Amino acid sequence: MRNEEECDAMFTGLVEEVGVVESVTGDGKACRMVIRAERVLEGVRIGDSIAVNGVCLTVTSHSDRHFSVDVMPETLNKTSLRQAKRGQIVNLERAMRLGDRFGGHIVSGHVDGTGTILSRHPHANAVLFRIGAEPDLLKYVVPRGSICLDGISLTVVDVDAESFSVSIIPHTLVHTNLRDKQIRDPVNLEADVIGKYVERLLAWRSEQPQQERRTGLTPEFLREHGFL
Repeated sequence: MRNEEECDAMFTGLVEEVGVVESVTGDGKACRMVIRAERVLEGVRIGDSIAVNGVCLTVTSHSDRHFSVDVMPETLNKTSLRQAKRGQIVNLERAMRLGDRFGGHIVSGHVDGTGTILSRHPHANAVLFRIGAEPDLLKYVVPRGSICLDGISLTVVDVDAESFSVSIIPHTLVHTNLRDKQIRDPVNLEADVIGKYVERLLAWRSEQPQQERRTGLTPEFLREHGFL
């Protein structure tokens, strides 16, 4: 059976419902969570992937109103799930199926790190959130680009050296856990995967011997990478 560290599902960042944490049991290094839900349980099977606050987790058991997941040490260390407690509401999204409408952006459920809510204030008909994050994560964040915040696909408004902002419309505020989020609360962040792939390809290229580097887009490059 897969666990969340092996999750190969894909999500879109469109939250289907908010669930409620019924219990968290464990030794502080790993835990089992039981979550009350409705919509995401339709047709659920053991082994299915569900994103919980943006973290891809594997269903280990379920009933008509609940499902359980095991959270491994690596996931607790890197996400806000280490602070999960009974009664907390969490954003839920089932893995995308072939043929589903793609309404958000590519989300893997592999959280890059956590951020902290620095401020939230009304802005016309929306609420503007400013999120503090580490430089290693902020380098992937660009204005008008995509960011996944607690499993929610959002568009970045602006970025500075220590934080970024997102504008939340009333519908999103009402139907996600952001309605309860306050200043200093942690949030899970997943940067746009395209930026990470571009960075890796550029780093790989810089590691090649000078005589093996290619400049520009050539037929040889496209052929080598399967485009021709």
